[in-house]
Amino acid sequence: MAFHTRALLGACAVAALCVPATAETITIATVNNGDMIRMQGLTKDFTEKTGHDVEWVTLEENVLRQRVTQDIAAKGGQFDIMTIGMYETPIWGKQNWLVSLNDMPDSYDVDDILPAMRGGLSVDGTLYAAPFYGESSMIMYRTDLMEKAGLEMPDAPTWEFVADAARKMTDKDNEIYGICLRGKAGWGENMAFLTATSNAFGARWFDEDWKPQFDSPEWKETLSFYIDLMNEAGPPGASTNGFNENLSLFQQGKCGMWIDATVAASFVTNPADSTVADKVGFALAPDTGLGKRGNWLWAWALAIPAGTQKEAAAKEFINWATSKDYLELVAAEEGWANVPPGTRTSLYENPEYQKVPFAKMTLDSINSADPTAPTVKPVPYIGVQFVAIPEFAGIATQVGQEFSAALAGQQSVDEALAKAQTLTAEEMEAAGY
Repeated sequence: MAFHTRALLGACAVAALCVPATAETITIATVNNGDMIRMQGLTKDFTEKTGHDVEWVTLEENVLRQRVTQDIAAKGGQFDIMTIGMYETPIWGKQNWLVSLNDMPDSYDVDDILPAMRGGLSVDGTLYAAPFYGESSMIMYRTDLMEKAGLEMPDAPTWEFVADAARKMTDKDNEIYGICLRGKAGWGENMAFLTATSNAFGARWFDEDWKPQFDSPEWKETLSFYIDLMNEAGPPGASTNGFNENLSLFQQGKCGMWIDATVAASFVTNPADSTVADKVGFALAPDTGLGKRGNWLWAWALAIPAGTQKEAAAKEFINWATSKDYLELVAAEEGWANVPPGTRTSLYENPEYQKVPFAKMTLDSINSADPTAPTVKPVPYIGVQFVAIPEFAGIATQVGQEFSAALAGQQSVDEALAKAQTLTAEEMEAAGY
C-alpha cells in the first residue's frame, strides 16, 4: 500500500466522516447468517463515513466455502473481502494468499480482540483476518419443557443427561422433538458438530502417526450414540438440517434442546423471530466425564485476498465492521443482545452487555475450548471441530456425506465408518502423510 493511502486510512479511522479522494466499490463474499444479514442492513453507515459502496455476494455456508476457496486458489480476484474462518485463515495466511492486518490504526485496538480469536486468526504473530463474530457451541434448551419433564439442566451436563432429557421432552404427535442437531453433510456442518462431539467421547481423527481412527471403538460409540438419539428424539429429515434449518425449528418451538453455535442465542431469544424467546436457558456443551466437552471454537472473520486492487478501501471496511464503534451502532439500532458476540474483551466488560442472559455462558464456552489440546488422547493436529491441514476440508466433506447417509438410514454405522476410514487413509496417503 502506498504511503499516502495508508496515511489516509489512518486519518479515516479517526475522523467521524471521511470521504476519500477516490471512492471505490468493493465486493464482499459472506455467509447467509443473521449477523451478516444485519451488517448488510447497516452498510449505509460505512458508505456515509467513507464514500465507498459495497456489493454483497451472500451465500449458504457450504457454497460460500467452495466459492471463496476456488477463487483464492485460482487468484480469481472476484472478491475484495472474503468471509472465512479459523480453519482457512492460518492455512491461507501461510501461503501468502491473504493481506496482513497488522497495520490497522491504533483506534482499532487490536489488543482488545479476545486472545482465543486473535490466536486462531494469526500466523506467527501476523493477523490475517479480523473476527466479525466469535463463537463456541453450547446447549440452548426450553426451560418449560425441561420443567415439564421433571428435570433441571446443570450448567455443565453430561451427554447421558442430555440424551435422557431429550427422550423425555419428545412429543412427536405435537411436533416437539427433544433434540435438534446438525445432520446436513459438510465439513463445517455435520462434521463440525460430530468432530467436536467425538472429542468428548475420547475419539480423534488421527493418531500421532497420522493414521485415521474411524475404525476405533470411540468413533463407533460417538456415531451410534448420535444416530440412536436423533432417531428417537430428533426431527424428521434431520440429515438435511444444518445451522439455519435447526435455528428455524427451535424458533418455531419444535426443539427441546439444540446444541450449536453460541451466536444463535440472540436469535432464539429475540421475540420478533422466536416463539419461545422467553423460555430459553443455556448450558455448556456436554461431556462424558473424560475431561473434554464437545464445544468448538470458531470465528466468522473478514479477510482481504492478496492481489485485490482495492486493499485500502477493504481495510477501511474491516476497520468499520469489526470495531468497537460497530458494536455500539448495532446496540443503538437493535439492542445489546443483538451485537456480534465473542470478539472483544471490552464487550464482556461492558455492564450493559453483562445483563444479556447468554453473555457469560458464551464467554465461558469460548474460554473452555482448546484447539491445541482438543482430544483425550494425544494428536498431531490443532483444531477442535476441524483438523488444521489443507486436506481436511475435502476429506471431511466426503466423510460428512457418509455420516449423513447413515443418519438418513441409507447405510449402517459400521458401513459409514468403514467408508470413512478407507477414504481418509487413501487421501492422506496421496497427500504424503
